[in-house]
Amino acid sequence: MTIIPDDLDPELVERLVNSGGGALAQKMGFEFLELSAERSVATMPVEGNTQVVGLLHGGAHVVLAETLGSVSSAIHAGPGRIAVGIEINATHSRSITSGIVTGTCVALNLGRTLATHEIVMRDEQGRRLSTVRMTNFLRDA
Repeated sequence: MTIIPDDLDPELVERLVNSGGGALAQKMGFEFLELSAERSVATMPVEGNTQVVGLLHGGAHVVLAETLGSVSSAIHAGPGRIAVGIEINATHSRSITSGIVTGTCVALNLGRTLATHEIVMRDEQGRRLSTVRMTNFLRDA
């Protein structure tokens, strides 16, 4: 069960939560645990998301991060508004070949037109795998 803010607009619940995060998030096996503007958490299996030598694909880290940053920004933007990613960067610190990855997204700045989040991916032992920073432009839908 995903923890979401009690006052989240029903349209946002439908678009962000009930959709499972979209087709790519579903294909990659994301499980959303907590969603809010300030903090969002999701997991992803390594299996099925690896590159040719068996490591979790660096792009998979970024997809998980961008999904969490976008959802958190959209929640902050509120009803009738959307979040559009304008910048993302990633630093990969450690590789992983099996298990579950947890992404934790924390707001760095929540403004009227921009939202910036830092998303950290960790393995099951709590070791940092990657760090992503994302900025979204917030605008009317």
